[in-house]
This record gives sequence, C-alpha cells and structure tokens, in this order.
Amino acid sequence: MTKRPKTSPPKRASKRRMLPTDRFAYSAIAERPRLRLPDNARMAVWVIINVEEWDFTAPMPRTVLTPPAGGSPMPDVPNWAWHEYGNRVGFWRFVELFDEFAIPAVVAINGSAIVAYPQIVRAAVDRKWEFMGHGFTQRNMQKVADERADIRKVRETIAKATGTPPRGWLGPGLTETFETPDILAEEGYDYVADWVLDDQPVWLKTRTTPILNLPYTQECNDVAMMLIQHHSASEYRDRALDQFDQIYADSKQSARVMALSVHPYIMGVPHRLKYLRAVFEGIRNRSGVKFWTGTQIADWYRAAGPKPS
Repeated sequence: MTKRPKTSPPKRASKRRMLPTDRFAYSAIAERPRLRLPDNARMAVWVIINVEEWDFTAPMPRTVLTPPAGGSPMPDVPNWAWHEYGNRVGFWRFVELFDEFAIPAVVAINGSAIVAYPQIVRAAVDRKWEFMGHGFTQRNMQKVADERADIRKVRETIAKATGTPPRGWLGPGLTETFETPDILAEEGYDYVADWVLDDQPVWLKTRTTPILNLPYTQECNDVAMMLIQHHSASEYRDRALDQFDQIYADSKQSARVMALSVHPYIMGVPHRLKYLRAVFEGIRNRSGVKFWTGTQIADWYRAAGPKPS
C-alpha cells in the first residue's frame, strides 16, 4: 500500500467540533448495494486480543476486588496482579488456542505494553498477527495530556518493535475526544474501531482524509459480559454463537463483519478459556466465513465497498 504523506489540519477547522452527523450520514443497511466477499464468503470475523499495561502507581483501570474500606488505594496489589496474570499466563493460553485453529489475531496494545512485555510482542510478530494502536497507556483519551503526541508515540513504538506501523486504532475503553478521528487520519492511521454502530465498515469524514471505521463489539466483549454484567463464563459462548447465527443469516444477501473481543486476564483464565474454544469450534463449522485481520477487512472494503463521499 502506498504510504500517505502526513497532512496538517487546517488552522480554522482544528477548533471545530465535528458531531456524528458531520462525520457520516444515516444509512439503512437494508437499502445499501450488495456487498460481496471473495470466494463467495458471507462473513468476515476478526478477533481482537487487548494487551494492556496497568500503572502500579495509579488507580487501576478496572477492579475485580474492592478494598475493605472502599476507595481507590495505591498501590492496589490484588487488582494489578489480577491483570498481570493475564499477561503472564492467560495470553499464552490464547497463543495455543489461536495456533490450534489457525486464526490470525489482532493485538490491540498499549504503547507502554510493547516495552513491558517483549515476549508477547515477539510471539505475535512470529505469528504475523496484526498490531493495532490502543493508547500509549490504559486511560481515557479525554485524560491524555497531549492526544496527538500519544497517538503518534503509539505508532512509532509499534513500528520500531514490529517493523510495521499500525494501520488501525482502538481507543482504551473506546474513548475518544472530538478530534480523535481527525488526528488518527493525520498521523497515518487508516482505520478505527471505536464507533460500534454497524455490521459493515463505515467511512468517517475528518478534517483531511476520510478514515474507515470497522465493526467492533460491545456485546461480544468479555469486559462487558464478565466484569460489568457479571455473567457466568458460559455466557461468552452462548452470546457469541447466538450473535454469529443472526449475523450469518443477515449476510445471505450482503456481506457482514463480526468482531470478538477478549482480554488475557478475563477469557484467558482457566474457567473461561473452554468457552472461547467452543466459539471458535462453532464458527469454524460454518461455510463462507473468513477469519481476517482488521487490515484485511479494511483493504477488502476499500476495494469492494462504496467510496467515501
């Protein structure tokens, strides 16, 4: 793919807040032209592994145990260790599982985690998994002091570690400022996954070059199911396969994209892993389904889908 030159935002436009209605028009999926995948496939499924580094000197991004007296104590040993287990143990269960099913993963990774977990980076590079920017640290993008510097630093860090700059971005917790899509496009990213609003890719207008939004998921996301809704481990299997069945049926007339989101410290723990395995088994048994990376989906849509307006 030809490398695009960086462009600077127009001085006047940089202060304007773009609302969703400025970035894209409403589109009913039933009224769109038919979208086709190669080889008569019906669906593309991408699986995102979120790899994070949590700052031991700050409040934890999430908690599994609350302290006896409440509050957000620092250091928070039990919750930091809960997350760290995922990177020490859970991630490596994912490696075996993805190898078994020959599924390419997309690693949404904090820039700081690139340095903190070189063995994880090496394992993903060896398997030619895709790296996607996920904030330099695991915090809301609204709380980042310099958003452009953060986005740029992530790209540079991933490029140095893997030899390839990331094309995609997933905000920590899907968080964005009013300028995030604009900055991403200006800093060389060409797809984002924060806007969970469709089963097909969607073009977002920016101050400069349009950026593509890929279908991500809030429902088939282990954070939502296990940590917020407090379901049993089997809920991941049940919901993922139910969601797949409906989207597969929808895709009879026009191609669809489905995402699965997992974290090593959630679905990588012993009592949950078998349910992720069951999801892979169920999807693998269906014809016309491609396990793709975000870059593969983006390249296909750029060639086969409508052009940005």
